[in-house]
Amino acid sequence: MSKITLDDFAVMTVSYQQYSFDYVLNSIAEIGLKNIDFWGGIPHYYRFDYDETEAVNYLKELRKKAEDKGLRFAIYTPETLSYPYSIADINPKTIQRTIDYFSVCMDDALTLGTNRLFINTGTGLRDIDPKQSMDICIDSIRKICDTAERKGITMMLEQLQPYESNICTDISAIKKIVDAVDSKALKICVDVVAMDVAKEDLEMYYDCFGEDKIGFVHFSDSHHEVCGTGDLPLKKYIETLEKHNYSSIIDLEINDSIYWEDPHTPHKQTVDYLKSFISLN
Repeated sequence: MSKITLDDFAVMTVSYQQYSFDYVLNSIAEIGLKNIDFWGGIPHYYRFDYDETEAVNYLKELRKKAEDKGLRFAIYTPETLSYPYSIADINPKTIQRTIDYFSVCMDDALTLGTNRLFINTGTGLRDIDPKQSMDICIDSIRKICDTAERKGITMMLEQLQPYESNICTDISAIKKIVDAVDSKALKICVDVVAMDVAKEDLEMYYDCFGEDKIGFVHFSDSHHEVCGTGDLPLKKYIETLEKHNYSSIIDLEINDSIYWEDPHTPHKQTVDYLKSFISLN
């Protein structure tokens, strides 16, 4: 059995979107975590605000700032859930733009020092056959993973909630995608909130995929809120991960607009809660 510690946790930076990245780094260091899930959106970073050389230099600067504080980038999460990106749209130009963007983001991830890149399906148009959107999505992910294999990148595919997607919201859908894409570059990110909404649990994911295919976890309490304030059996989730020798990152997705004004406090509260049953190292 593998023991999980606070050193295995990361902070997704999306809820810090109204603060500078220097503030983000100071916040994560202060609460005692070491790993960053770098959300790719302004004001922190959007690739096409820079030419190639500027982008590399900027990301190297961010990486040095992080490392100077004892932090590292564990995964890069470019913002692709909505406009102007989609891997399930009926417009081929939108699809190609998104595939091209993921290729650039793979290079950015490597510059940051990580070979993990996050992806989800988004949603197809709800007034067309969802099977059509699923087929488009599978084809897009297959092309993205072909590039990921060449570049040494692992894509982490997440399931979503029904309000976010009509393509991938449960185990059966994510298995369909994983089986159809059939790429060693594709692993699963289990979002515990979406999992609970689908009335599933972690054991079901391990029964379906085994230990090797589960490569990342999005972790929070109900509605992506502060751990310890909702109804999810978070301690049980940790015990299940330990039972299955999980050795990757557990990503704190404290992700709601209610936290934008003060993102530091909810992350500190979450870490304080985790310390009640998880050791530091």
